[in-house]
Amino acid sequence: MGSRKWLLVVLVLGFCVWAAVKIAPPSQADTSGRTDSPGPSQYLSSGAFTTAHPSATSAVRDFLDVHPTHPVQPIAYTHKVHLANGLQCEVCHVGVDQGPDARIPGVTFCMTCHQAIDTDNPEIKKIAEYAKHGEEIPWVRVYNYSPSAHVKFNHAPHIRAGMQCAACHGDMTTQTTAERKVNLNMGYCIQCHREKQVSVDCDVCHN
Repeated sequence: MGSRKWLLVVLVLGFCVWAAVKIAPPSQADTSGRTDSPGPSQYLSSGAFTTAHPSATSAVRDFLDVHPTHPVQPIAYTHKVHLANGLQCEVCHVGVDQGPDARIPGVTFCMTCHQAIDTDNPEIKKIAEYAKHGEEIPWVRVYNYSPSAHVKFNHAPHIRAGMQCAACHGDMTTQTTAERKVNLNMGYCIQCHREKQVSVDCDVCHN
């Protein structure tokens, strides 16, 4: 078989895999309340085809870097309400201005306020159930890098440089649960660095 025919076969197979990933519906997090043993998110990247993926479809999605734009969360947390009430990003996402990670608040942190605030809300009752059973909320990751990318993203220098959260996360004052507003691939990051005249050396972002 000639090289052109092999190329055609590869392109057809690639299209079939892409179509299967696009057509297959993503599984959703359980929103009915507490679960005794929440399973791993199918969108938690491992960077390789392994049995760590809950399904073959999720493995293919991970390999092709296909992610949902608005994953369903176990709690219908609303960013816009909390921000409208004066809560700042750094209050819940502790450490975002000090180190690499923007930590997700634990159930105890949430209940610090919601022991007394909006306790009749069905979503708050779900949080209370997690707290009652000593469990953390199994949030679904919205943004992540595959380990195979070897990206060492650090929030702190971006915050110190005056970058607004909305540049990568969209306008959170209009969002309920977080949405994937920006595809944070290498092209996007390099373009931003060049526009701001920041180094684009490989070791700036990769280890």
